[in-house]
Amino acid sequence: MGAVHCITAEMTLLDIVEEFPQTEAVFRRYDAQAGACLCCAALFDTLTTIARTYRLPLDELVFDLESAIRMRTD
Repeated sequence: MGAVHCITAEMTLLDIVEEFPQTEAVFRRYDAQAGACLCCAALFDTLTTIARTYRLPLDELVFDLESAIRMRTD
């Protein structure tokens, strides 16, 4: 079992992608649903703000980010 990583709703997109580059692909998958390039438009926003602004499911986003991290570290 891999190390546990803790992505919190108060982390910014930049903080997450900087520490875990493999998560960029997760944000790119949400671009169509958001109607914007999240890495361009929301780089300094927290996950909470991103979810609220772009009407994304926060729990699902965090789960997908954590999964991407686990896949890279397992």
